[in-house]
Amino acid sequence: MEIVTMVAALLACAFSLAALLRSRSSGGLQGEDLEKVRQDLLAELRQTRRELAEAQSRAAQTQDSHLREGLQHLAQQQNTLQRTVTDQLLLVNEQLKGTGLQSEQKLENIRQTVEQRLASLQADNNQQLAQMRQTVDEKLQKTLDDKLRQSFELVSSRLEAVYKGLGEMQTLAAGVGDLKKVLSNVKTRGILGEVQLGAILEQLLAPAQYEANVATVPGSSERVEYALRLPGDGENTVWMPIDAKFPLDAYNALLAAYDAADPAAVESAAKELDKRLRAFAKDIHDKYLAPPHTTDFGVMFLPVEGLYAEAVRRGITERLQREYKVVAAGPTTMAALLNSLQMGFRTLAIQKRSGEVWQVLGGVKGEFARFGQALAQTQARLDQASRELENLVGVRTRQMQRRLEALDKLDTGDEPVTLLPGGVPGQQNT
Repeated sequence: MEIVTMVAALLACAFSLAALLRSRSSGGLQGEDLEKVRQDLLAELRQTRRELAEAQSRAAQTQDSHLREGLQHLAQQQNTLQRTVTDQLLLVNEQLKGTGLQSEQKLENIRQTVEQRLASLQADNNQQLAQMRQTVDEKLQKTLDDKLRQSFELVSSRLEAVYKGLGEMQTLAAGVGDLKKVLSNVKTRGILGEVQLGAILEQLLAPAQYEANVATVPGSSERVEYALRLPGDGENTVWMPIDAKFPLDAYNALLAAYDAADPAAVESAAKELDKRLRAFAKDIHDKYLAPPHTTDFGVMFLPVEGLYAEAVRRGITERLQREYKVVAAGPTTMAALLNSLQMGFRTLAIQKRSGEVWQVLGGVKGEFARFGQALAQTQARLDQASRELENLVGVRTRQMQRRLEALDKLDTGDEPVTLLPGGVPGQQNT
C-alpha cells in the first residue's frame, strides 16, 4: 500500500513538471519562479525518496515477519504430518503383523490341502500307470506275436521261393550240362553253328537267293551247309559256299591260357587254333570250290565273335584267304558281307530290267506329249473362264451398284425414277 502511495507521489511530481514545462513554453513564468519550482520539485523528490526508503524498509520487515510466520506454520504442519505418518505406519505395521499371521495360517492350510491332493493324485496315477502298463504289456505281447507270426510266414514264403529257385537252378544246371555236352561233341557243335548261320541268312536274304545242303561241285557227294545263288553267264547258277566251323576246344584252351597268364600255354593254344582253322579252310577249298560252277573263294563262318577277333588279331584270316581262298567271317562280318551281296543282287536286277524301263519311258514320252496338248487346251479354257469371270465381277457388279444407288434415291424425290425390265428401279432416260 505504501508503495502505491509513493508511486502516486512520483506521478504527481511528474505532472507538476509537465505543467511547469508547458508554462515555460507558453512564456508565463520567470526565472525566479522556475528556480522556486525546481527547488520545490527537488524537495518533493527527496521527500519521496525518503518515503520510498521507509516504505521499502517497512515492506521488508513485513515480509520477514510473514516468512517467519509461514516457516513456523510449515514446521507445525510438518510435525503434525510426521506424527500422523508415524501413527499410520504403526497402524499398518500392526495390520501387517496380523495379515502375516493370517497368511501363514492360510498357507499352512493350503500346504496341507495340496499335500493331500498330491497324495491322492499320486495314488490315482500309480493305479492308472499300473493299468496302462498292463494294457501296454498285453498290446505289446499281441503285436509281438503278430509280428513274429508274420515274420515266420515271410521267412517261410522266402524259403519256399529259395527252394523253388534252387530247383530252377538245378534245372538250369542240368541244361548247362546238356549244353556243355552238346558243345563238347564236334557234330552237335557244328549243328549249333549251322543253326546260327541259317538264322542270319534267313533274316538278310530272300529264300530264292540261297539254299541249304547244296552239292556245289558237279558229280560230288560232298554237300556244303549253305550256298548263295549268284547270277552267272546265261542261265547257269554260280554257287558261293558258306560252311560253319566251331573249334570250341581250341578256343577254350586259349582262353584258359590267357586266364592263367602263361605265355607258353598261350602260344601253344594259339598254334593249335591256327592248325585247326587251316584244316577247316583246306577242307572247304578241296570239297566245295570248283570254278566256274562256284566262286573262286568260299566263306568259313565262325559263330563266336571272340573266336573271329582272335583269328583276325593273329593274322589267321589273311593266311587262310591267301593260301586257301577262304574268307573267315564272324556273325557281324557275315551280316555286312550279306548286305553287300544284297546290293549287288539289286544292281543285277536293275540291269536286267533296264530294257523294260526304256520301253516304259518311251510310252511315258508319248503320253507326256498328249498330256502337254491337253494341258494347253485346259489352260486356254481357264483363261477364257477367267475373262468371263472378270467381266461378270467387274461390269455386272458396277451395273448392279448403280441400280442399287438409284433405289436409295426413291425416298428423296430429287429425280424421277422408273422401273427397268425385270422390276429393277433405275433413272429415267432423258
